[in-house]
Amino acid sequence: MSQRQIPVVVLAGFLGSGKTTLLNHLLRHSGGNRIGVIVNDFGSIEIDAMTVAGQVGSTVSLGNGCLCCAVDGSELDAYLEKLTRPSVGLDVIVIEASGLAEPQELVRMLLGSENPHIVYGGLLEVVDAAEFGATRQRHPEIERHLALADLIVLNKTDRVGESERRRVSAEVAGLGDGAAVVASVYGRIDPELLFESKPKGERFGQLSFDDLGGDDHDAHGHDAHGHGAHGHGGHGHGGHEGHLHAAYEAVSFTSDDAMDPRRLLDFLDARPEGLYRIKGFVDFGAHDPRNRYALHAVGRFLRFYPEPWPRGEERRTQLVLIGSGVDGDKLLEQLQQCAGSGQPRGGAAPEAMWGVLRYVQEAAADDVRDAHDVGDPDASDLSLN
Repeated sequence: MSQRQIPVVVLAGFLGSGKTTLLNHLLRHSGGNRIGVIVNDFGSIEIDAMTVAGQVGSTVSLGNGCLCCAVDGSELDAYLEKLTRPSVGLDVIVIEASGLAEPQELVRMLLGSENPHIVYGGLLEVVDAAEFGATRQRHPEIERHLALADLIVLNKTDRVGESERRRVSAEVAGLGDGAAVVASVYGRIDPELLFESKPKGERFGQLSFDDLGGDDHDAHGHDAHGHGAHGHGGHGHGGHEGHLHAAYEAVSFTSDDAMDPRRLLDFLDARPEGLYRIKGFVDFGAHDPRNRYALHAVGRFLRFYPEPWPRGEERRTQLVLIGSGVDGDKLLEQLQQCAGSGQPRGGAAPEAMWGVLRYVQEAAADDVRDAHDVGDPDASDLSLN
């Protein structure tokens, strides 16, 4: 893609649910990723480095290339602008919301942001399995939070019996409106639910504060999306020795046949409950022979990024799908049914791509339409999802 975009994940949950424990776990097991953390409620923070900083507006290094900023709501845009400078070289940003925050406000801000360097990375809601009933009584708004969540972490499951865990998990899943639900103890989820591990040989070090004021040179030059069809190829229970893993399915799909845009959109519109992330590259064949499309989906958020095919690279579709409680074989079967129609008889129909263009940022969508010499669809079709 011409513009590297950094996923921004909102981490929410009521006080005591284990947000900070989960965040510290992600930082300790970053897999080589450079993580930016924005803390929206300093008073409840337990991160040692932030305790040293001691005040809102501070930025400290957490080591392993990670930064942490304590801010209030009015400062979020300013800090996102700083953290997304190419010279900083972050791979993912996590916003830890206040325990009493309304996460939809943060989500709305991210979806409406004009910052070209970010993309919505999902709302992760942490729930205390042992206290869920009491929390729901005290804070009925948790139902609204769960309905917005893309991924729900049912934490502290060691404090409840198996039957109670199943009951709470089903109740949370029902409120989650299709969100993936994973169980954890001490916030130990597999970080690859949120970001990919880097090659072990990649160098990553502690960031300097000077990085925040540096030039626009991208020290890494790598892309934040479309890492192709790699991953576990099955149940995600490997790759991070020494800590617990959430039970999830990571399915890889590769097709040398071009994808039919209408069929793929039908699949994406009807993606099943528990399917949390989809990432990779799509070849639409004769429908757009010039471009491949990087696909980024988290929860119900969906975005395509058209970019010219790299010189000499074999044209194929490569996707990774990650979720909890999904049927991997059925997903592969459904995707296979979307393939093989990329070379329609009589040539490609430009209208077939209009559904895809709804999920492309407007400037890029205009470029694609110009290349096909077709009229603009209704402007409302190009609004952000």
